[in-house]
Amino acid sequence: MVLHAIEDLGDAYQVTRSFLRSLGRSDWLKLALVVLFVGGPGANFSSFQFSAPTDSGGRGGPAPVDPGQLTVPELWIIAAIVLAILVLALAFLLLGSILEFVFIESLREEAVAVRQYWTEHWRAGLSLFWFRLVLGFLVFGAVVTFAGLFFLWAVGTEVAVPLAAFAAFALLLIPLFVILAVVVGVVNGFTTVFVVPIMLVEEVGVLAGWRRLWGTIPANWTQYLAYAVAGALLSMVGAVLVTVVTGVAALVLLVPLGLLFGGGLVLFSAVESLGIVVMGLAALLFVVGIIAVAAVAQVPVQTYLRYYAMLVLGDIAPELDPVPAQRDRVRDDHSPGGDAGDGDADETSDDGWNGGDDVSESDTPPSSADTDDREETDDGDQRP
Repeated sequence: MVLHAIEDLGDAYQVTRSFLRSLGRSDWLKLALVVLFVGGPGANFSSFQFSAPTDSGGRGGPAPVDPGQLTVPELWIIAAIVLAILVLALAFLLLGSILEFVFIESLREEAVAVRQYWTEHWRAGLSLFWFRLVLGFLVFGAVVTFAGLFFLWAVGTEVAVPLAAFAAFALLLIPLFVILAVVVGVVNGFTTVFVVPIMLVEEVGVLAGWRRLWGTIPANWTQYLAYAVAGALLSMVGAVLVTVVTGVAALVLLVPLGLLFGGGLVLFSAVESLGIVVMGLAALLFVVGIIAVAAVAQVPVQTYLRYYAMLVLGDIAPELDPVPAQRDRVRDDHSPGGDAGDGDADETSDDGWNGGDDVSESDTPPSSADTDDREETDDGDQRP
């Protein structure tokens, strides 16, 4: 059995190279902005961590937390910061969900038109946003449940449950949490790389797209498993490449911007406000430069990963093929008989048109019946 996940590795590279070579500088910048919000197909949801004080509270565990130590203004400030982070995270998730369709449509059409694709597919992006939000709440709920066991012990509640019982319950939840994380990761990844293209091809919503995809999984589960493994490895390799490029760019930017920051330190000793402005500007330029380089470096990586997934999907389920034109082009170029069409045309030309030389050499003009046959042939074959 041929594994499409292996077979399509080279084809995805050819399609990616052809697409990227056709882009102008402005198209690269547009895709870099899109990829900045889209991220990778294996992108995970944000992790949540809980840390408790480690000072002893007299019972061998962490010291109890006294909420009364925080004043009302401090509580309001903490609430405002948490709310701002939540709003930014939701806005980022919404933009990323809509731009998923902008990115995939750009690859399918081989043309970058952010405003047009946004207008055409923002409703589909909104449905993807709600779907991802539900997955995020599942992960968040699992993390909160798991962390809550230790939180109850950390805050010094009077619940008469020994620590050993908490530990046993936690050990029971660990494998369940791991299974949930794997399932959610696979669902999130398959939604991004398979369901989104299906939604564009079939013009359906997320759930309908998942039904269409699920209908192909039982009979081809080995193909999807092979893709899951290969896709994860490719994502890791791509992440390493982007990290290396970004690291090199950071070292290059560190020289001039480090000098600028040093100048700000010198100015700070003389004019504090001016020194702070210069140092802040240097830090801002450094961060923006790193983000820009990382986004541009992500363009070929994410383009390859998405083309690769769409080629695998089209091989498994041809009726759902998101990139039939790109597939046919690269397969025709690689096939041993790739010039078969030209050969057929030449052979037809020899049979149908070389006879004109015989007619010109003959003193007998063609009959009216032959002329009618010739005209009928010309109309049928649409030869010039």
